[in-house]
Amino acid sequence: MTKNHQTNIIQRAISYWKLHRIPILMVLLSILFYISFGYHLDRTDFIKLLGLYLALFFLCYKLIQFEKWNFKFLAISGTLFRLILLFAEPNLSQDFYRFIWDGQLINHGMSPYLHLPKDLIIENGHLMHNAGELVSGMGSLSASNYSNYPPLNQFIFALSTWLAGKSLVGSVLVMRTIIIMADLGILYFGRKLLQKLNKSTHLIFWYFLNPLVILELTGNLHFEGVMLFFFIWSIYLLCNKKWLMAAIVYALSISIKLVPLLFLPIFLKYFGLKKSILFYVVVGITTVLLVLPFYSLDFANNYVQTVGLWFSNFEFNAGLYNAIKKVALNFDAKPWELIKDYGKITPIIVLASVALFTFFRDNRKISSLLTSMLWVLTLYYFLSATVHPWYIIFLVVLSLFTEFRFPIVWSLSVVLSYWAYSNAGFKENYWLLSVEYIAVYGFMFYEIVRLHNKKMLFSKN
Repeated sequence: MTKNHQTNIIQRAISYWKLHRIPILMVLLSILFYISFGYHLDRTDFIKLLGLYLALFFLCYKLIQFEKWNFKFLAISGTLFRLILLFAEPNLSQDFYRFIWDGQLINHGMSPYLHLPKDLIIENGHLMHNAGELVSGMGSLSASNYSNYPPLNQFIFALSTWLAGKSLVGSVLVMRTIIIMADLGILYFGRKLLQKLNKSTHLIFWYFLNPLVILELTGNLHFEGVMLFFFIWSIYLLCNKKWLMAAIVYALSISIKLVPLLFLPIFLKYFGLKKSILFYVVVGITTVLLVLPFYSLDFANNYVQTVGLWFSNFEFNAGLYNAIKKVALNFDAKPWELIKDYGKITPIIVLASVALFTFFRDNRKISSLLTSMLWVLTLYYFLSATVHPWYIIFLVVLSLFTEFRFPIVWSLSVVLSYWAYSNAGFKENYWLLSVEYIAVYGFMFYEIVRLHNKKMLFSKN
């Protein structure tokens, strides 16, 4: 390298620093906050958790504001934030212990859909060298139930534990690498999909730089990002008229998390009846092929039973349900009976909403299709008795391709639900949950009114 070439590099670096010094400083500050969050935070310290999260969200907003058209800068920044957490132990969720348990079980030739961890550790405690640590880590609730993670997710668990051998850290590292790669895929296909829909491509960074996404997916190893990678890829394929490949990829999304199943009827008007049936058949065949390695007489019963528990036994960060419970308790209702009754009604209302958006909305365009999906999933989460923070990420992604941004507000306000982690009994603070949902409902209604007024203005013109 010649002296002149070195001088040119230094001059370009100085020039770049002068133009981007504030965003660069914000990236460095964000890195320090992610290090603190990932390596030096106890989830019981709610004040520190809240402060770090709000600071990271503010920095996310400012980075997008300053560099919205600088794709390379923001892409590198988001990737760095994820790599910072590469060796951190998940500190907001213990689900990763169950992931590793399921993966090791498969590698020992046993199905996680047929064996309860709490029973297996008594009957065959030496099956895995770290069985005690895994069962203790996942908690009694998880250990008392069959796995509820779909087949493709199980293959990822098995691959991760097989590659890592006996190392828990190694298993976490492999899973985290897969999740980061999925996020990069979302960045790639999400940007292309925004271009197809004639929307600003910088919107994808409300996913890629969002601290909820980085902390809950990369940090705490939730696989919503892998599901969303296949989902966004599938929708992009539909935009390119490749419906057969889109159906196969859509089935992969369902086989990571079941949520995309909810949207299948909404494709009816987009494809028309005949093509919809073909699409559903391909999705069904692909899904069945992925299930076959785990199939047994008890598989379906155990899986349906486990998934059903989420509707009728658990509650966390609920919106409407908490309001109903507050009123019902004043009339001497029994909480354990209320949640079971509520869990029976919720699926009926959700399915009715799917039918309404399927038959009474024009879903012949991708943009309309995604808007219908957004509202169906929003209603489901508003009604649900269990809304973990990482669930909101699907709404955030859908919103980027529509006219609505209230899920981004929810990705900010949902941090208030973390209060439950600050005490041993996971007792929720209903005042904080009220602030969370008031912010979401308020911004949502503001957007609905604004969009209505906008349409009225254009119709008059």
